[in-house]
Amino acid sequence: MLKEWRHRRAVQRVKPGDGRPLKRFRWWQMLTRALFRLRLVNQDGRHTVYAIDVRHQNQSKGHVRAHLYLDGRHHAESKVPAVFPVRGGTVEVRTSTFGLKRCHYVTTEGTEHQLVPDPASAEGRRAHLDRAHPALSRWIGVLSSIVLVTGLVLLILQLAEQVTRAPEGVAQYVGTFTSPLDLSAWGNVVVGLATVAASTERALRLRYNWLLDGGAG
Repeated sequence: MLKEWRHRRAVQRVKPGDGRPLKRFRWWQMLTRALFRLRLVNQDGRHTVYAIDVRHQNQSKGHVRAHLYLDGRHHAESKVPAVFPVRGGTVEVRTSTFGLKRCHYVTTEGTEHQLVPDPASAEGRRAHLDRAHPALSRWIGVLSSIVLVTGLVLLILQLAEQVTRAPEGVAQYVGTFTSPLDLSAWGNVVVGLATVAASTERALRLRYNWLLDGGAG
């Protein structure tokens, strides 16, 4: 029920586009822009191409907008999370602190297909690495997960130590806890940067876990 209400609300946020042409993806936009495409075949054999363009720099304003292009022309736009009605279903777009966590075509039958990233984008380059070097790609994915799990464990240990350090409160019931790992200020900085890098790598593959990636953000 709640999911359906959110879906309807997202559809209602969609505004019509102004028809401007889709700008080419430039290499310097890899950290600030995501561009995905969906190619559908009409009954008469003609192709319809949808494109989702997201500019992450708008996040500093408190929101991110997703833009839908139809055959190269601006067709609609919406704040994220966005749900764009398209032929045969909808395109759902959601973002996280580190990039996109969802950009999928959902048919009326409920089948989901992830859109294809532009080859020049960071997501497109990561997808190319996965196709060209699948073994290396898997190891990078595993390493990202290990980094995030490690960062989460360290965070829990430090929080437990801080909570039980107070003379009144939890400590009087469970005693004090001392973390077996005592990181320096620089150590915490390094762990923080590593978790950000790991979550960013996962975002390039549209992977997201509320506990791992949400905790890193």
